[in-house]
Amino acid sequence: MHDIKFIRDNPEAFDAGLARRGLESLSGAILTLDAARRAVATAMQEAQGRRNEASKAIGAAMGRGDKDEAERLKAEVAGLKDSLPGLEQEDRELSVQLTDALARYPNLPAAEVPEGEDETQNIEVSRWGTPRSFAFAPKEHADIGPALGLDFETGAAISGARFTFLRGQMARLQRALGQFMIDHQTVSNGYTECATPLLVREESLFGTGQLPKFAEDNFQTTDGRWLIPTAEVSLTNSVREQILADAQLPLRMTALTPCFRSEAGAAGKDTRGYIRQHQFEKVELVSITRPDDSEAEHERMTQAAESVLQALALPYRKLLLCAGDMGFTAKKTYDLEVWLPGQNAYREISSCSNCGDFQARRMNARYRPEGQKGTEFVHTLNGSGLAVGRTLVAVLENYQQEDGSVIVPDVLKPYMGGIDRLVPN
Repeated sequence: MHDIKFIRDNPEAFDAGLARRGLESLSGAILTLDAARRAVATAMQEAQGRRNEASKAIGAAMGRGDKDEAERLKAEVAGLKDSLPGLEQEDRELSVQLTDALARYPNLPAAEVPEGEDETQNIEVSRWGTPRSFAFAPKEHADIGPALGLDFETGAAISGARFTFLRGQMARLQRALGQFMIDHQTVSNGYTECATPLLVREESLFGTGQLPKFAEDNFQTTDGRWLIPTAEVSLTNSVREQILADAQLPLRMTALTPCFRSEAGAAGKDTRGYIRQHQFEKVELVSITRPDDSEAEHERMTQAAESVLQALALPYRKLLLCAGDMGFTAKKTYDLEVWLPGQNAYREISSCSNCGDFQARRMNARYRPEGQKGTEFVHTLNGSGLAVGRTLVAVLENYQQEDGSVIVPDVLKPYMGGIDRLVPN
């Protein structure tokens, strides 16, 4: 959510930030609404104050025997009482409209975020690892996987498109990946493991920015709760409507959870294979920091995600997203794209974002700086450390052998119960 005080003081900068997102100037409309709300609030406060003064004056007039003045004051108080409900209702309506306007538009890009409208204008920052040279034509995971236990047909028969049934050694590999990632993030990178709800209230999705704009991308239950699209929702909202002590920061949390997405905006994309599913698992990273620390924390979080790919010896590249390709709540985002030899392309496997105080304002999450009476909004960050299914895809394609088997990466062998190679049935 945007800061109305910032817009009042910096309307040109606000409009310039929206323009980088491809949006028209909106400060004028927002400030007009803000001025109307403030005028009504002032009128309401003045009416309340005058009512209280007149009510006190009635007793004084009665005490000195001035019945005419007392009656006049009574009439004035009655008129003020009659006008206040209308002013209060108008104040509530304008406040809702202003909050909606401030919550409707995406976060402003950080100064260092490159200009651009879409993914073609993202900037490659670095690469790690050398793609393997194959003595045979490498296959895509959708061609390797079925003989190893990646059962697309049964998943579709049970639940429809974009669901997959994993069997035997393939199910074990997915479990091993998730366990390795959560262990790695807690032991090596200092995140606190959490077990979070998978169903959340509407306020929680609003807090992290999925609602109201992206309702169609999420699954809602019949009782009004929502399935989480990522544990970012549960982890970040764990500090909603709280005032944290300075000494509590930074908070670093992680969770391995199922995630659920309708993929409403991805019609026709990645319909083949295990890349884009309605249900998948992910290790989520969330940090809650002081404002001055969030940039350094963003670099640290991205390195934590990179370290998983390095441990698995999976080549990847790091991208700085342009203004037009960032998510709704982000002010700056790095994407990690893993090399998939079967597709002969890099594909996204992690996205790490600094959201500044954008989500904190929606959640009213604050902290009290050491030695200060007042409070400030925290900064929130989130990232994938990593998406388990996409990592499984990367392992299948990068570790495939000519006979259709797949070598298990060394770091996963302790989790595989003695299995060091996936063998076709």
